[in-house]
Amino acid sequence: MDTDALRWFQLVADGYTVTEVSDVFGVSQPGVSRALARLEAEVGTPLLHRQGRVLRMTHAGAAFKRHVDALVNNLDDGLAAVGELVDPESGVVTLAFPLSLGSWLVPNLVVAFRREHPRVRIALERTSVGEDGRISAQLATRRADLELTAARVAGQGVAWQRVLVEPLVLAVALGHPLADRESVALAEVAGDPFVLRGAPSGMRQQTLDLCRAAGFEPDIATEAEDLPTIRGFVAAGLGVAVVPAQGLRCPTTFARTRLLPLTDAKAQREVGLAWVDGRPLLPSAQAFRRFVLASSAP
Repeated sequence: MDTDALRWFQLVADGYTVTEVSDVFGVSQPGVSRALARLEAEVGTPLLHRQGRVLRMTHAGAAFKRHVDALVNNLDDGLAAVGELVDPESGVVTLAFPLSLGSWLVPNLVVAFRREHPRVRIALERTSVGEDGRISAQLATRRADLELTAARVAGQGVAWQRVLVEPLVLAVALGHPLADRESVALAEVAGDPFVLRGAPSGMRQQTLDLCRAAGFEPDIATEAEDLPTIRGFVAAGLGVAVVPAQGLRCPTTFARTRLLPLTDAKAQREVGLAWVDGRPLLPSAQAFRRFVLASSAP
């Protein structure tokens, strides 16, 4: 089949007029109409019918279009793959990541990578809050090539490699009695209310585990869905919170809170890079994976 005819059918089925298609592709209107007619002859049934001044899909056309969309998308992916083989420095890498890594690690990696590969574009996909142990929907459905995770993930066909270990710290209000300390043990705030991530959340579970290891069950005063909101509640004096250091050297004052190093064992989390093993990556994505993993080498 003529791939141009398939693309023109897609556009007309999506509401473009034959005139608009001819203008976009620089061909005559009769040429577009003849190509659509040949396509219908090859399929063996009408795909479009006229409704007023526009063409609408028949039932056969609607069924056919779903497969045309998949076919053309795969064709475009194939053309992109060939283009990258010819020039691997002109590709696109789609990277998924959680919000807690978006303010420091992701920008640092992208900037450093772009110094070596200035024509590769990094498309960013933020992942939603979820439970530890699973890759994001973006990586699972191929919307993303690679995923930075704030915990170790596993599963059938999932590959993961640690990039760094991030310390967990205690966030307190600036007026808190411990705010001037150089470090703190979690047991010292056993009587304080806590601000936690809402469930399900790996950070929430890790906070609960650390508190229990320190010998107490935390008094959960407030729950929030993201780190900026948690820090805001802490700054307002609603409680203390265990949060990732986000690349900051602690103790430090950040976002109207005081961040204090925790002396508790296991007050840290693993940050790593995940991908689907066996799924081919285009050269630009392979280059980014190599770069990230090399940056974690001791």
